[in-house]
Amino acid sequence: MKPLNRMEPITPSQRSEVLISGKRITKVFGYGKQRTAALDEVDFAFREGEIVSIVGESGSGKTTLAKIMMGLLKESSGEIQYRGIPRQLGNHRQRKQYWKDIQAIFQDPFSSFNQFYRVEKLLLDCLKLQGLQLSRDMQFERMKEACTFVNLKFEELYNKYPFELSGGQMQRLMIARIFLLQPKLLIADEPTSMVDACSRSTILDMLLKLRDENRMTIVFITHDVGLAYYVSDTLYIMEKGRVVESGPAERVILEPAHPYTRQLIEDVPKIHEEWNLG
Repeated sequence: MKPLNRMEPITPSQRSEVLISGKRITKVFGYGKQRTAALDEVDFAFREGEIVSIVGESGSGKTTLAKIMMGLLKESSGEIQYRGIPRQLGNHRQRKQYWKDIQAIFQDPFSSFNQFYRVEKLLLDCLKLQGLQLSRDMQFERMKEACTFVNLKFEELYNKYPFELSGGQMQRLMIARIFLLQPKLLIADEPTSMVDACSRSTILDMLLKLRDENRMTIVFITHDVGLAYYVSDTLYIMEKGRVVESGPAERVILEPAHPYTRQLIEDVPKIHEEWNLG
């Protein structure tokens, strides 16, 4: 496999402590004969400023793991630590504090916003979540700044509802929210799978710029091995609810140890072969 033109990864000296980690995370759905283990004793550790990709086919458990990291699903067993302390999500105050630091963007931007709220309220809620006491003029300046960062004009979005925007505008609006929230951890679940190649590159550039400016940890959830190799410092390969291989992206892709990893990599060139026919 020909190496891609990958982004320059951060060096170990640029990383600090482990931001979030999980030990033997298991998630079981159903009971008795209907019992299914979506996650089976998964371990992970993501450092501040690191870009990680969790790679696997549909049903591998990667999205379930993302929802557990977000606190949207509760693990059946195991322990998640945030900044070295067991995570506490028992009440609304604890969850609100956690979600100030940990945010997500998803594959379908239209499912990420309340379609009955105008764009300015969606952005204003981000400022309120941070607990910032800003004048109305300052609020508008911050919202304009966020829209400018993602190449949108706030004046053109003002007073509009999400359903009045294009898919590309909605994807950018999701990133504008992240710009305002400035989380410590961003979980990006297939964020570019519904856009064209040009928009995909733009979205990735925006996310990587946020990482560089805010030392934000980004976790990509993806089935795209090429994308994962291109953007990531570290890869986790998942199959049937288990992490079968993990390590530096360069090593995992160029020297895969597990048969499933090798199969994922072997499937990538076949696409290029088809394009080169004739």
